[in-house]
Amino acid sequence: MKILIVGSGGREHALGWKLKQSPLVSELISAPGNPGLAELGRTVPIKSDDAAELAAFAMREQIDLVVIGPEAAAAAGLADRLAQVGVACFGPTQAAAELESSKAFMKDFCARHGIPTAGYKVFDDAIHAKAYLGDREPPFVIKADGLAGGKGVVIAATRREADEAIDQILFWRKFGSAGQRIVIEDFLPGEEASFFALCDGETAIAFGAAQDHKRAYDGDKGPNTGGMGAYSPAPIFTDHARDQTMERIILPTLRGMKAEGRPFVGVLFAGLMITPDGPKLIEFNVRFGDPECQTLMRRLKSDLAPVLLAAAKGELAGAAPVEWDARPAVTVVYAAQGYPDEPLTGSVIRGVPQANAVEDVVIFHAGTKVDDAGLLRAAGGRVLNVTATGATLKDAVAQAYAAVSVIDWPGGFCRRDIAWRALTP
Repeated sequence: MKILIVGSGGREHALGWKLKQSPLVSELISAPGNPGLAELGRTVPIKSDDAAELAAFAMREQIDLVVIGPEAAAAAGLADRLAQVGVACFGPTQAAAELESSKAFMKDFCARHGIPTAGYKVFDDAIHAKAYLGDREPPFVIKADGLAGGKGVVIAATRREADEAIDQILFWRKFGSAGQRIVIEDFLPGEEASFFALCDGETAIAFGAAQDHKRAYDGDKGPNTGGMGAYSPAPIFTDHARDQTMERIILPTLRGMKAEGRPFVGVLFAGLMITPDGPKLIEFNVRFGDPECQTLMRRLKSDLAPVLLAAAKGELAGAAPVEWDARPAVTVVYAAQGYPDEPLTGSVIRGVPQANAVEDVVIFHAGTKVDDAGLLRAAGGRVLNVTATGATLKDAVAQAYAAVSVIDWPGGFCRRDIAWRALTP
């Protein structure tokens, strides 16, 4: 089986690493890929959101399965293009991807189908948005409607912060066209978890949970990011919470999307708040979480290739059960100084092979490049993902940070408290 992975981040490297282990996979190609993926197979310089070129390449190369990594590829309609040329795709159509590409659509969809989520209102002008806040008590949750790389959510602790966030998004267009509308939500207290389900349009199967760290700095301080680390399993996410999530959120979503003419194929990532009333939906993503995916791939015992192909072909009902390693896994994201606002790229990174040799550690490349002299350099905001497994979560965390200490990169930083919630007595 020839597989094309679309994307260039740590998530895609992790998927490629796992797929490469499958005896069913004869060749792995990635577009555009990264230096880590280049060690697993051929990379081709086609951008993730160039749906027409990717579809033409897949047809020309007789690709058996395309695996969509980033949300931009799904939102660009890659799955639709591939369907037109008869290539199997693990990932949603452009219409189904609106669950992530428009938060307003997602919230309205939840309202139509009785899916538990926070109360909300949608605005396209700052004056009405500020008036809505009125005498409400903070904190306020303000979200850009469109895709903003995981950075489009502001939790404002004061009215002044809320007004500033509204102006930044709607007036100053901080997120460009993604900020033409905003969603203001009621704040949900509780603990967050990330849950994943594989879907084929009709059937959904649970595919693990993790907990991530969105803030840039230790102690959950600083701006929101795409994610600075993750661990799995998450103690807060019990088997009961999983069953509730499938019953109240995932399956109603699958039925609703089919009823509305947008059957969902791919991975449905539910960002959840675990409340006393059960899990409530914060947001949907239509792709694997990053860095949650890296963490889950370290725990997955089953062959990934047949289950992704079964989802793409509408055959999940007959797929073998997914098996997981009981040992915990953790991911520490190594980011460039200045991330998430203005990451400083170009700095040289040394010691990655030595760090990769640390017991129970696998390092996934994200924003990296190799220069003409063969030096590894930072080429993005989140640059390396240091993953580790262990007999206990404490052991996994210790191994991950042991590997971090081997990497020589003055231009990078990472959080030193990944998994603190689970490790705090």
